[in-house]
Amino acid sequence: MSLTDVRVVRTEEPKHAPPNRAKFWLYRFDTKTVPYLLIAPFFVLFAIFGLFPIIFNGVVALRHWRLDDPTLTGWAGMENFTKLASDTDFWDALVNTFGIFILSTVPQLLIALMLANLLNRKLRGATFWRIGVLLPYVTPVAASTLVFAVFFSRDYGLANWMLSLVGFGEEQPLDWRADTWSSWIAIATMVNWKWIGYNALLYLSAMQAIPKDVYEAAAVDGAGPWRQLWRITVPMIQPVVLFTVILSTIGGLQLFNEPMLFDENPALANGGYDHQWRTIAQLIYKVGWRDLNLGYAAAMSWALFLIILIVAAINALATRRLGGGK
Repeated sequence: MSLTDVRVVRTEEPKHAPPNRAKFWLYRFDTKTVPYLLIAPFFVLFAIFGLFPIIFNGVVALRHWRLDDPTLTGWAGMENFTKLASDTDFWDALVNTFGIFILSTVPQLLIALMLANLLNRKLRGATFWRIGVLLPYVTPVAASTLVFAVFFSRDYGLANWMLSLVGFGEEQPLDWRADTWSSWIAIATMVNWKWIGYNALLYLSAMQAIPKDVYEAAAVDGAGPWRQLWRITVPMIQPVVLFTVILSTIGGLQLFNEPMLFDENPALANGGYDHQWRTIAQLIYKVGWRDLNLGYAAAMSWALFLIILIVAAINALATRRLGGGK
């Protein structure tokens, strides 16, 4: 072999040395394993504090489980669920829950949409107004509910004073806790006050992603602000609208803090002297931790869980249909 041949052989050798096996292993570990390690804490915590309680609650719902008499503990099968069908307290609480849910969720989302549309315009001090609408959301529920309890007081409440200005209740002040409809309105007002600003900012963030050219083209075609809102804005922010509908459905059907603290004696969880505003969440609390019947309370919890799934699915489907989706 000549020197020329040797040079040719050397120039044909690979330019890169074989990869280091340790570096290659670290690379695979970094790309294949590390992402799972980073998201693992969420799933571990969810399994411990989310999935396990749901499964365990389902097991308890199929058993007789009383804290005041351990001898009554045993397998019940579907007995607790069968008892729900004839339990008037459960059905009354379900009616109260849906009544407050409708009075709070529908006006809440509509007002939030209008407010977001207003905040999406060029306003002086826009940041101030956007932060201001979020203040009710960051206010503790206990503090705001106690303030509203005074606001809806029969004798010295501001609500009755405002009604008296228009000639209503001058002779006899309205007792907001006495009747079903008045207590529903009072509790729904508390819920709306807290969540309107939060939903409005969600809508606002979605509206700001809509190109301005779309509105300019609609204005050229003669579409006014109201028509632009319902024909352009709402369809283009449909995913956020769907999210708020589902979120409001879950929160509205699980309502607990506001009706609980609206009662003059919250520890009893009566929801009024005639249970006129007692929700299912309050009833579950009363059955489980005052009557100490955990098995029956667990069955109520599962019934509420299934009801929330059904209503949330119906609301999601209706929202898609109204928004032009499929």
